[in-house]
Amino acid sequence: MKVDSYRFLPRSFRSYYEGRGPFAGEDKLVWAPFEKRLQESRIALLTSAGLYLKRSQPSFDVERERANPEWGDPSWRAIPAASKASDLGVAHLHINDVDLIADPEISLPAHLLERLAADRVIGSAATEHVSVMGYQERSLEGWRDTTAAEVIAHLRSQGVDGLILAPA
Repeated sequence: MKVDSYRFLPRSFRSYYEGRGPFAGEDKLVWAPFEKRLQESRIALLTSAGLYLKRSQPSFDVERERANPEWGDPSWRAIPAASKASDLGVAHLHINDVDLIADPEISLPAHLLERLAADRVIGSAATEHVSVMGYQERSLEGWRDTTAAEVIAHLRSQGVDGLILAPA
């Protein structure tokens, strides 16, 4: 069986990996060089598993998604690095949450990031990480108009230099 490892990449990434250059109309790079030394950098995590704090945050809107399967909740949640598994809920219709509930490190490896900081591989770990629902509407309108700017502002307020995507 042939596996198309490019299938899930954004269109703008795929053409670069295939060596063809950008698609027409997508001539700007979607990434930038990391200019700071990793050992001097504060790093945060972004999980697409739909994690939220059960006692203090609303769940992601899975009811609307059930009613409209082409829609995905574009909101985000700040997850304190010190959160315990029992503090977290999972709201995502496109993943099996059993393992994530048992061990959130699968999708939000905050303890591993802290170990990297202790070992001086990174400068420090953010005190709060970010959670989103990975499945999104095709237009990404909510992300472009609201979510991206809010997440960036939150990360900058913590002095974050780099972000690691921890997909669900």
